Amino acid sequence: MVANPPEWAARIRAERRERLWSQRDLVRRMAEVADPRTRARLPARESMERQLKDWESGRRRPRDPYPVLLSRALDLDEDELFRDGDAADREVDDETDALDLAHRATTSAVGAETLERLEIAADDLAIAYPGTPPAELLSRVRRHLAYVSKLLDGKKTLAEHRRLLVVGGWLSLLAGTCLIDLRRLPAGAARLRTAAQLARHAEHPEIAAWCVETQAWQVLTGGDYRQAVALSQAAQALAPRGSSAYIQATAQEGRAWARLGAGRETRDALKRVAHLVSPLPRPDRPEHHYRYDPAKSDAYMATTLAWLGDPAAASYARQVLARLESAAYGPPRPRRAVSARLDLALALLANDQLDEAGHMALEAMSSGFLVPSNHWRVAEVIEAVERRKLPESGELRQTYRQIRGPGT
Repeated sequence: MVANPPEWAARIRAERRERLWSQRDLVRRMAEVADPRTRARLPARESMERQLKDWESGRRRPRDPYPVLLSRALDLDEDELFRDGDAADREVDDETDALDLAHRATTSAVGAETLERLEIAADDLAIAYPGTPPAELLSRVRRHLAYVSKLLDGKKTLAEHRRLLVVGGWLSLLAGTCLIDLRRLPAGAARLRTAAQLARHAEHPEIAAWCVETQAWQVLTGGDYRQAVALSQAAQALAPRGSSAYIQATAQEGRAWARLGAGRETRDALKRVAHLVSPLPRPDRPEHHYRYDPAKSDAYMATTLAWLGDPAAASYARQVLARLESAAYGPPRPRRAVSARLDLALALLANDQLDEAGHMALEAMSSGFLVPSNHWRVAEVIEAVERRKLPESGELRQTYRQIRGPGT
């Protein structure tokens, strides 16, 4: 292996290992994603495996058609896979280099200090989720996953092995969530499968439940509301009762019922959420994505009632937005504030407060924190404004096109 392999070589190896793929697995996937004409010209699998070893070691750079096949197989943009290092990469490298140095300083194969630092890093990344662009956060999560994968290959005790599996499960889950935010759905599904696999090996039901709940959220945003109900209920069956995953899955069930217009089932789910969160204290760091903050129930109430067409949604959404933008309730959570604005816009439309509804939608789009997985919610508001032939509809549609790009 080259002493200091180029970044693209290390990235190919890291992306493969994060998916728990062997080199043979990656070669097989490359052949699967090739078009028929290219596939017919590929050499034998054994030859491709030898080439892959050369690429991962940095001895040779892949030539056409291999960069395209590698990018497709790993579900990454070619520029992203073969990009040169930048300042953000160096900052993330600093994080993992610090972990590596601490690991080398311990006498154990892995060591309690290294594991504790990894667990803290996983929590910090989950806390960063509400306020960090998903592509930026994904880069940091990937580097930590690569480090976990490296440690899993080394010597360790059974207890250390399980803790690594748990950290890897949380990080894979967060990576999947970021990818779904970016609407990179095949890659997101692959990350969720890895997280579920690690959860099974670690016997960690809460991670397993979060994987299913995240799938429920994905299919809900895709419009398959019946499947979202079923997955939400499956997540509840997996989760420890009263856990954050259990509460979130219950709330997700309510949102899916609301999209189906099922008032009785929706309100039943909302009552169950209220009962579950009533005894919970406010967490020290409520922005943690996988620790349920009781205040979240109001946000879910606002979304659910807005989707159900209940006039009470507007007052809930105003309260949620005020809290999210008040320093008295913790650090800013701009992505949740965007969702609250969209809830309020939809509720205001139902109450015929049309001017304010358009203003709220415009603020959400102009915030810089609207993620692709919420584009459909903006489109829903714009279509309602256009149906009412409001003068603001032109500006809203133009802003939406600028965010989405050409062809929208």
